[in-house]
Amino acid sequence: MTAQKNVELHLHIEGAAPPAFIRALAAEKRQDLNGIFDARGAYDYKGFHDFLRVYEAATSVLTSPRDYARLLSEVLAQAAEHGAIYAELFVSPEFCGGGDLSAWRDYLAAMDEAAQAARRDGIDSRAILTAIRHFGPERARKTAICAAETAGGWVTGLGIGGAEDAGNLRDFAWSYDCAREAGLGLTAHAGEWGGPDTIRDALSLGVTRIGHGIRAAEDAGLLRELAARQVTLEVCPGSNVALGAVAGWAAHPIARILDAGVRVTVSTDDPPFFHTNLSNEYQMLADNFGWSGDDFRQMNLWAVDAAFCDEDTKTRLRKDLT
Repeated sequence: MTAQKNVELHLHIEGAAPPAFIRALAAEKRQDLNGIFDARGAYDYKGFHDFLRVYEAATSVLTSPRDYARLLSEVLAQAAEHGAIYAELFVSPEFCGGGDLSAWRDYLAAMDEAAQAARRDGIDSRAILTAIRHFGPERARKTAICAAETAGGWVTGLGIGGAEDAGNLRDFAWSYDCAREAGLGLTAHAGEWGGPDTIRDALSLGVTRIGHGIRAAEDAGLLRELAARQVTLEVCPGSNVALGAVAGWAAHPIARILDAGVRVTVSTDDPPFFHTNLSNEYQMLADNFGWSGDDFRQMNLWAVDAAFCDEDTKTRLRKDLT
């Protein structure tokens, strides 16, 4: 389904790094990454926490603004090959200068230049600066400050990712308050592994979007609340299947969530880790739920509504989608 134009709201920049790109960069730097690739050269992990280990090991070779600019160009080009006309990327200052604001500005300048070049080639993008949940609330404050101080232009949101079983989302309220005051859009990973209450914790932070959020299907009252508030779920079905959060494509709750009136969008999360891409995601959803181009077009229009970009950009994207 590569002809389908789409908008992707949930894409981790490091998680979208092709294994070949990471291996080549490691070779340039003479850095040993044995233990994170399988015999075919793909990322090798077992379960969610091991996935985080491999993810962070792969990220360790990305050590300069130039590395991230090269990576962004690669990631956006691959997304565009599968119909993306706009993407929002989770980018963490933790990995781009250790949360130091001055260092982050250097990384941002390099990535912004790459993003502008990609925009001229047909794919627009924005950055959602992302706190790492298992690093704790104090370190998250540094990410929030980086976001607030560089808000505008390419930086338009704040999010949080990492291990869902680490602490409570409500502990990150200061960071979300800081970002809100800076006018940034707010999202949070929740309800992938944790139950419906983790989604309620995210809602308490004032988010308008939830990353994953599939466990909402277990709570009819929560589904009604999400629908009434028009909170948008950034659903990544292939990721959920690959990591075992759901038993398989046919068992994925995305259709039940949609039937409950909740706005859902489709993203790839960390595509090379899960052997997927946007074309595959749409094809598998079509095969398992009978959805057509009109169904996917509606989801992409919801994605535009929920995107953390300016109204002029949204107007252009809606025109491109229709």
